[in-house]
Amino acid sequence: MRHYGFHKVPIAGAAVWACLSLGAAWAGQVVMKNGDRVTGSVIKQDGKTVTIKTENFGVVSAPWDQVVSIQSEQPVTVVLKDGKSLAGSLSTVDGKVVVTGQNAKLEAAPAEVTAMRNAEEQKAYEQMLAPGLLELWSGAGSVGLAGAEGNAKTLTFTTGVTAARTTNKDKIAVSFNAIKSSALVGGVDSATAQAVRGAISYDRNVSPRFFASAFNDYEYDKFQSLDLRFVAGGGFGWQAVKGARGVLSVVGGADYNHSSFSTPLTRSIAEAYWGDDYSLKLTKVTSLTQSMRMFDSLTGGGAYRVNFDLGLSTRVLKRITWNLSLSDRYLSDPVAGRKPNDLLYTTGVGLTFGK
Repeated sequence: MRHYGFHKVPIAGAAVWACLSLGAAWAGQVVMKNGDRVTGSVIKQDGKTVTIKTENFGVVSAPWDQVVSIQSEQPVTVVLKDGKSLAGSLSTVDGKVVVTGQNAKLEAAPAEVTAMRNAEEQKAYEQMLAPGLLELWSGAGSVGLAGAEGNAKTLTFTTGVTAARTTNKDKIAVSFNAIKSSALVGGVDSATAQAVRGAISYDRNVSPRFFASAFNDYEYDKFQSLDLRFVAGGGFGWQAVKGARGVLSVVGGADYNHSSFSTPLTRSIAEAYWGDDYSLKLTKVTSLTQSMRMFDSLTGGGAYRVNFDLGLSTRVLKRITWNLSLSDRYLSDPVAGRKPNDLLYTTGVGLTFGK
């Protein structure tokens, strides 16, 4: 009996210690004005909502102006309207938010609190303030391949890469798409499609929703007799919709278009453009992106061109995705003997990187 008791006491103590440790991991609580209580770890507060990670219900958010008390034993960085900040344990005393650090203490009314961040959120915030040029990049690359052997021999290769670096102040985005297709029928070999499209853009935030932008586009299309289209321009944009699931931006400005054709023909014109960029998270694993630009010639004649791109991406594994993309280019005044519209549609597996 003594031998059994000797082992029972440590086991019971370990169980109690495990329960206490689990409780500490979720040592935080938010009490609402209507009496609701949410227990978990405080992730962040952005001035409007407070976000908590709970054990049973995942991540939940609540209106900050409906909170009557908040507590967190895990360190939280609290920022006030006057710029003061302190990291430490969090509590509510006499209606005030109290932060207790190692060597300091901060008290403020809830209305004076502009932000709260746990250690992970604070690290991400600080990284966004002054990141290196090679940091914060995220994006995806995809490859598609199709072919046939027999009476006809065909081969189609497609590739696409999109990447963006987004900070609190600006955004850099790059993209590249290419398709090459050939066919061998009756001993005659011919290319059936060959096009390359690339772009780089830079957006600088002027206000939370208003931004200035500059871009540079390149395009080659063998069957439109286009050797090179070089476009450089800039303008302004406004985020008409900005939410957790989607963002819609409308843009407009002017650009310079220099196009060289193999006919031979060269066009150098000024253009005015307008359009939109849209992204939507359809489900937890599927997202949709869409971009449209209308370019109107400013040199007379009523010529115009339209760029339209649509992409759908579904995550299959953690970093593996299935992608579908449509890329349409319309030219109102193509060279003689060519159609005005070229549509590329590709599908294949992809690899994501970054966030």
